Amino acid sequence: MDNIYDKSLLNINKHYKGERTINESNPRIIISQLPQESEPTHLFKLNRIMNRKHYLGDPRYAKVLETMDLLNITDVSTKRQDKNGTIVWKLPIKDAWHKKCIEVASFESGYVRNQNSGYSNYQLNKRCEGEPEYFDSGKKDSMGRPMYTKWTTRTCKLIPIEIERLEYLIKYCIKNYFIKHANFVADGEYIPKWKYEADKSEQFAKGVGHANDNPEVKVTINGVRYNVI
Repeated sequence: MDNIYDKSLLNINKHYKGERTINESNPRIIISQLPQESEPTHLFKLNRIMNRKHYLGDPRYAKVLETMDLLNITDVSTKRQDKNGTIVWKLPIKDAWHKKCIEVASFESGYVRNQNSGYSNYQLNKRCEGEPEYFDSGKKDSMGRPMYTKWTTRTCKLIPIEIERLEYLIKYCIKNYFIKHANFVADGEYIPKWKYEADKSEQFAKGVGHANDNPEVKVTINGVRYNVI
């Protein structure tokens, strides 16, 4: 399998114009000698090929990669992220609010996170009870001894081993993004655009409003009724 990716790297190298150093057995590009305008597209392709090599050589990683290919999930980790032990996946599913493809990540610290579906990144780890903490309540018992208040919080259950994080993450994505999003329409949370248009036309045929009308909204403030335009 390594030979296949080496050839692919060589083909990418040939797309560049200008000076470069290519080792036929292990192709590499001297980035500093590349034309500035050529870097983004070609480097992205190069990173994708290098990222795939991360999953080869171990059956558990290969199984994760097979599932990723089946679901069209792409490893988009940068070189810096790879050096830090971070793996970022891009899903072929857009977030309902931001209209961007969902990205999830595995971190060497043991966390797995959603990277772009909220105001900030949020953990996808399972939750568990954290270690209890004790705070001085400022009170004393009948014998004059200080009394403490016990406080417990829920925390994330860390996954220290990388392959276990990736296996957990792929299962999480299937359950919460692929299956859940596929059921949005069936569960009535969303309706297809064609059905919305058909329902409007049907109401118009019954003499209710116009097919192109927007819904009329009215509010009452201090006893006075206003139309919201």
